[in-house]
Amino acid sequence: MTTRASAPSPVATPIEEACYWLARSRDAGRGAGLAGEEVAVLEGEHDADLAIVGGGFTGLWTALFAKSLEPSLRVVLLEREELAYGASGRNAGILSDTIDHSHALAIEHFGRQEATRLVALGRENLAEMLAFIEAHAVDCALEQTGVLTAAIAEHHLPALAAAVDCARSLGATDYQLLDEGAMRSEIHSELYRGAMWNPAGGVLDPVKLAQGLAREARRAGVAVFERSGVTSLEADGPLARVTTAKGTVRARRVVLGMSAYTHELVRRAAWRFLPLYDYVVASRPLTPEEAALIGWKNRQGVNDARSFFNYYRLTEDNRVVFGTSEAAYYAPNRVAPELDHSPRHYAELLASFRALFPALAELEFPYRWGGAICASTRFTPFFGRALGDRVVYGLGFTGHGLGTTHLAGKILAHLALERGSPLTELELVRSLPLPYPPEPLRGWAVRRVTSALRHVDAGGKPSLLLRCLDALGIGLSS
Repeated sequence: MTTRASAPSPVATPIEEACYWLARSRDAGRGAGLAGEEVAVLEGEHDADLAIVGGGFTGLWTALFAKSLEPSLRVVLLEREELAYGASGRNAGILSDTIDHSHALAIEHFGRQEATRLVALGRENLAEMLAFIEAHAVDCALEQTGVLTAAIAEHHLPALAAAVDCARSLGATDYQLLDEGAMRSEIHSELYRGAMWNPAGGVLDPVKLAQGLAREARRAGVAVFERSGVTSLEADGPLARVTTAKGTVRARRVVLGMSAYTHELVRRAAWRFLPLYDYVVASRPLTPEEAALIGWKNRQGVNDARSFFNYYRLTEDNRVVFGTSEAAYYAPNRVAPELDHSPRHYAELLASFRALFPALAELEFPYRWGGAICASTRFTPFFGRALGDRVVYGLGFTGHGLGTTHLAGKILAHLALERGSPLTELELVRSLPLPYPPEPLRGWAVRRVTSALRHVDAGGKPSLLLRCLDALGIGLSS
């Protein structure tokens, strides 16, 4: 799923202008902060029952669930930049009900019983999330269109058929296979050979969703601070002390919702994930004539069936958002603003788009950006503790974060408040993924796996390396 790379050449455009979702929010004049209110910076000393570090979906959902469990709880949320500034605001906005990377891998990792539970839990989780959006009138341009996985080569078809059979065997009986004609009638491209359709999920505007969550968190009494990056996290007697440039928070428990940045405060977490950079482009709005050329009237979210797949969707103003899963790893575990752009990835994205839709070869893509995600060896979220159990954290959403962070927020709230729940008894929560090797083996392994996956995408059989990883449950070739 990854390529190792040296740092790309810097591109001057700041992420707030380069990322379509972030730029549109600012252009709409929703206030100085992305949550629609003036930015509040943490200053002075504060006491809290719960401090949350990270103003993306994981942190916001955790705050909301914690307040629902204990309304009198004093909750402080700290964000280094602005809310949704990281992966939460930089993704393609494709929403699915899937918790695991694939249902087959869930069986491999957790057994058939828990894999069946995860399918049901994913559907329940999505329904709860959609109910929240409706009940609180969160305007996030939600379209419940489902998600297509497209076959763009003949050898993808057996894998998609097996994926449908596996999903149905676990209770997701509404998965469907589309043949070549059916897929091409949905979206017009000569590359399509068929598809798998999951009717659950759809597309939305991730920054608007974060704005709505922040609004409801503030209404529930959560103190939200932006431009308040955490510089240290340490024990303070039985409490934890969270320090920023201008203030401190002393709290009984701390939740880290920092995704690919988690290892900055919990160094040992770096063993369990790779920080990876995905890159995305967004076009100008399609004209009616251009839209007619490619169909796509049902406006589904789409990804293809390759190991290094493209994912894409239409925005509410009919732009094409087009991304790549060939994420870049920058040794050693680097996450930094200078990695937010990669001209090479942008060029490859545009070439892929033009091969898929040659009739739109001249379409301009004014927005181009990247952002860090994180992947564990089992491609599912995982949870951990630190600082003598004063700190809990969750990360590793690997492309399914729009939905899965809702579930993770519920789990983290229960863990932080020491509330019993069937969720915290899941093997997904109780066990840790296999670790990645240290550098320089980590970078070497990424290069070897990348080469092997490209061979599979070209129609070759999985190499001995990939077969060994499959045997360990790492399943990269799935």
